[in-house]
Amino acid sequence: MARKPSAERRRQLTEAAIRAMTRDGVARTTTRSIAAEAGVSLSVLHYCFDSKQVLLESVIETITGHYIQVVKAAIRPRGTLRETIRAGFRAYWDHVAAHPGEHMLTYELTQYALRQPGFEHLARRQYELYADTYTELIEQLRAAMGFELRVPAPSLARYLAAMTDGVTLSVLVLGHDAVPADVLDMITDHVGDHVTGLGGDPAGTPAPDPARDPGDRGSSPGGPAALTSRTPG
Repeated sequence: MARKPSAERRRQLTEAAIRAMTRDGVARTTTRSIAAEAGVSLSVLHYCFDSKQVLLESVIETITGHYIQVVKAAIRPRGTLRETIRAGFRAYWDHVAAHPGEHMLTYELTQYALRQPGFEHLARRQYELYADTYTELIEQLRAAMGFELRVPAPSLARYLAAMTDGVTLSVLVLGHDAVPADVLDMITDHVGDHVTGLGGDPAGTPAPDPARDPGDRGSSPGGPAALTSRTPG
């Protein structure tokens, strides 16, 4: 078997663990089954991860990374801040619909960590990671579009993490139709309430156009028309 760099081997084993746990459940997935899923010996797994806790933390971080990549690509600045926020949520819900097993696994990991003595910190780390990730996305979007927040970024991030967590569970239980267009619009507008656009305008202010003179931004069309609901793509 060809030798691989340790970081690459850890990624391989983490993805194998995600596949095995998604298929068999956390409690029924053993290190032996993960090694078999990855096509490596058990000793290789134990060399890369010296405890199950370390492996589970890697699983949590990797699953979060899967959908964050999709959301980051989707929230590139669009015509208005509202459109940009909505595109990010739409991309996330589409990822839930395409990969329900992975998202279901995140809840199972939480319950497993809370019930296993000595693993409780993993559940805390999981939800801290969610909030940290939203903070990063908010700051990325703020830097790109130049808006300000009515609340601290970490507070908005914790709110978004809690809201997304609850709606995701509803989607997994009730199906993808549990987040119709009007619910998506409501979530987007609620987030927009905590944002003040360029020059103090509402979140419907069009995104800045780098080709235009910054002094002309005040004449950009905004107002009610910019806040009109759009059907998700």
